[in-house]
Amino acid sequence: MEVIGPLIGILCSTCDNMARKISYVINVNRKVHSLTTLLEELKYKRDDIQRQVDCAELKGLICTCQVQGWLERVKDVETKASLITGVLGQRKQCFMCCVANSCTRYKLSKRVSELQMEINELIGKGAFDAVIADGLVSETVQEMPIRPSVGLNMMVEKVQQFLAEDEVGIIGIYGMGGIGKTTLLKSINNKFLTKSHEFEVVIWAVVSKDFIVDNIQQAVGARLGLSWEECEGREQRAWKIYRVMKSKKFLLLLDDVWEGIDLQQIGIPLPNKENKCKVIFTTRSLDVCSDLDAHRKLKVEILGKEDSWKLFCDKMAGREILEWESIRPYAETIVRKCGGLPLALITIGKAMANKETEEEWRYAVEILNRYPSEIRGMEDVFTLLKFSYDNLETDTLRSCFLYCALYPEDYSIDKEQLIEYWIGEGFLDSNVHNKGHAIIGSLKVACLLETGEEKTQVKMHDVVRSFALWIATECGLNKGLILVEASMGLTAVPDAERWNGAQRVSLMDNGITTLAEVPDCPNLLTLLLQYNSGLSRIPDTYFLLMPSLRVLDLSLTSLRELPASINRLVELQHLDLSGTKITALPKELGHLSKLKHLDLQRATSLRTIPQQALSGLLRLRVLNFYYSYAGWGGNNSETAKEVGFADLECLKHLTTLGITIKESKMLKKLGIFSSLLNTIQYLYIKECKRLFCLQISSNTSYGKNLRRLSINNCYDLKYLEVDEEAGDKWLLSLEVLALHGLPSLVVVWKNPVTRECLQNLRSVNIWHCHKLKEVSWVFQLQNLEFLYLMYCNEMEEVVSRENMPMEAPKAFPSLKTLSIRNLPKLRSIAQRALAFPTLETIAVIDCPKLKMLPIKTHSTLTLPTVYGSKEWWDGLEWDETTSVSASLPKFMSI
Repeated sequence: MEVIGPLIGILCSTCDNMARKISYVINVNRKVHSLTTLLEELKYKRDDIQRQVDCAELKGLICTCQVQGWLERVKDVETKASLITGVLGQRKQCFMCCVANSCTRYKLSKRVSELQMEINELIGKGAFDAVIADGLVSETVQEMPIRPSVGLNMMVEKVQQFLAEDEVGIIGIYGMGGIGKTTLLKSINNKFLTKSHEFEVVIWAVVSKDFIVDNIQQAVGARLGLSWEECEGREQRAWKIYRVMKSKKFLLLLDDVWEGIDLQQIGIPLPNKENKCKVIFTTRSLDVCSDLDAHRKLKVEILGKEDSWKLFCDKMAGREILEWESIRPYAETIVRKCGGLPLALITIGKAMANKETEEEWRYAVEILNRYPSEIRGMEDVFTLLKFSYDNLETDTLRSCFLYCALYPEDYSIDKEQLIEYWIGEGFLDSNVHNKGHAIIGSLKVACLLETGEEKTQVKMHDVVRSFALWIATECGLNKGLILVEASMGLTAVPDAERWNGAQRVSLMDNGITTLAEVPDCPNLLTLLLQYNSGLSRIPDTYFLLMPSLRVLDLSLTSLRELPASINRLVELQHLDLSGTKITALPKELGHLSKLKHLDLQRATSLRTIPQQALSGLLRLRVLNFYYSYAGWGGNNSETAKEVGFADLECLKHLTTLGITIKESKMLKKLGIFSSLLNTIQYLYIKECKRLFCLQISSNTSYGKNLRRLSINNCYDLKYLEVDEEAGDKWLLSLEVLALHGLPSLVVVWKNPVTRECLQNLRSVNIWHCHKLKEVSWVFQLQNLEFLYLMYCNEMEEVVSRENMPMEAPKAFPSLKTLSIRNLPKLRSIAQRALAFPTLETIAVIDCPKLKMLPIKTHSTLTLPTVYGSKEWWDGLEWDETTSVSASLPKFMSI
């Protein structure tokens, strides 16, 4: 009996289990029907809640995590139910066929029961006591971490002014890498933490170069509390973002934008006057500002001297060592070499923080001069700038950019000269000056070049230049590729060994007097030796081992002759001998059959040019004798076989000619060679007797292409005249007009001068023209920047009363410098006060009758600096509107 009791218990338990299983098998169809009913009830509940969620999201709210989790569980249950009904459908015809099918029905019936319990639980939890959705943004502004900024306050205030303008919806902030754009944008963001404003949400997003749309959508979505599935595409994400933001008054801050962005593609409503939303972005390219239709563009400028010093000291933790007499000069040099670039100041400041000896500071300056990448942290600065370099569209742009580093630090580079170098190197084809200017424009837009001291010049920031030299040496790995020691105070050229692997050598603007060693540099393409004023001789064999040289600049040296080995430079395309003391061109020059550019302007000692020197230069495109050779076969040319106009006419590729004429008969003879007239861009006429009128014809390109006209010591000349066929638009290319020593000149132009003519004239220089009483025509020059009037004994007015219109709102809009000297009868510059919006300097010397300056002293514009004698200044009379001395121009006594 003791054994039977447990057996009966086991048997009963087994029977109960079998009964339950049999119940599952028998009742499966009924349970499936019940499951279907419950599932429909759950779907009704789900649809009701989903409608509430959709309605809330349209109001700018977002589904709570609790509700979102419930909806996801419902979706999971629906999937399970679908699988069960699918299996039942497949096995319905054969479930009773065998024991195996009974087992399967049992398992399915059990799963149905479990799913019923899960559905009942979901239906019960679907009665939410909490809210379906809540607000998107917990705080209007999120504080951004930021280092202490220096020199940004004015720009922050400027952006605040832009934001206050209803018409301004999009603001572009641009500048070179490391200039502080991100710091400025963070400052703007954090300003709203304390400043009252009307924005409902301020959103920060870092864009970067890759995955632009995805990055912005992710940042905006995270800020708004939005979420989406990985499988959702950009359009679906954009729809979700737009649905929320269209009802929000937002400020969107986009940092580091590299290309135009379609805001609507991201889901951002376009800012306008009605929605009062705003977008501010930072970029390194001015083009991006245009691509994004920025209503206002703000360039982040480099720091000034005081702010640069302050930032550097901050990184040095204000250490007293900077005030030591032995250290301070080196520290100031380092700060100057950083060029006001915040990132460079911070990086080098940190690198120098623990340097305590004079030797360490001196060494740092030496390294900055030669290999700045070796300063700790500077490679990181260069890597940042490399993004801008890599982003340039073509290899040509990159090559042209790197070439600019051959000039000295902080040097204003003449655009025309730079383009001619590029052509000589082969970066550009001939006759593509417009493309050259377009490249300069692209480099300026990319903030890799900036405007120089004049509009005709560009310059390269010192740190950008150091970066360019680093790139040119393959990121510092091949320093022998270039040799650049411009403006370094050299008195001798570097050792010839350093030239061996060089492709470009720049030793311009030094004190080099001799070229002793003959370098062996088979790969040398460019050699720049200009501005070595003491260099008077080149050894005869110097050019023997430079077979690849394409660009050679020897200008503004004291060179008196070229060595015969010049003929070995068979690849030379650009030769500049301007401003030298050379007296004759060697006949060997004619062997340079690939030469395209020969510049001899202002080579005032040049007297002899044999025909052989030019006859072989059939590819010459530019030939300049402005203020230079003036023989032109006038002195027994057939015997001497010197060059004449006919020889120049044989140069069929010539497009630019500069020429000097010193005899009236030669001026007439020149008129016979119409093809030469078409190429003249620089014309210097001197000492021509019985030249009473200079007639400029519009029938040829001569009147259209002329850029510089200088007339000296033509004592009979009374006026200049353009033929009537020119109409109102004449000499549109003329940039510089110089008239010196013309005592018979009674009027400059016989033709009426209107604003239609002389549209590019930038500089007017008139000396010793004693019969001139006024030059009122300059009033019409919209692009005039420099006006010099000196030693004209009879001049009474600059602009006469008769020629001054009653309304002159745009008088002298571009004038920067007005210099007048020794005009004893001058009573007036202009009869009425003018604004002079760009005037920087007025110099008045020995003009005793001039008692008033026509400057609107109450103007809000910056007033010019006036130079003159203290006695003359004290005797000036000012109009009645000037009530306080603070409104007077700054005066400097000379």
